[in-house]
Amino acid sequence: MARIYLDSCLVIYLVERNASFYPLIANAMRQKPADVVCISPLVQLECLIGPMRRGDPVLEQRFRKFFQTATSLPIPEDVFQKATLLRAHHRLKTPDALHLATAIHHACDEFWTNDDRLSKAAGSMSVYTLRP
Repeated sequence: MARIYLDSCLVIYLVERNASFYPLIANAMRQKPADVVCISPLVQLECLIGPMRRGDPVLEQRFRKFFQTATSLPIPEDVFQKATLLRAHHRLKTPDALHLATAIHHACDEFWTNDDRLSKAAGSMSVYTLRP
């Protein structure tokens, strides 16, 4: 059973049912129904900002319900060390480096994103990049 880390943008597309990306993500997830979907506290932070800013408690609750179905991976200090290296070597933004470092630290098998730079940094771990 593979552990799949979802980047924040994919969770947002999935929960908000983005017209361009939702069908792609939902289809991909149906193809891996027994896999463990992983997120981090950083994913939760990034996903909840929009609904909170807009004062949308219904959407905020939809995100929180999704978070309960995923495995939340902690971000220990070692992850920040790895993120520093990833950021320096691949010119990633800090949150992106933290997402990838978290997935690596917890031995996730796959890293799903639609960010080209992040996908390239993930190497063989990035087996799925969305394109509408």
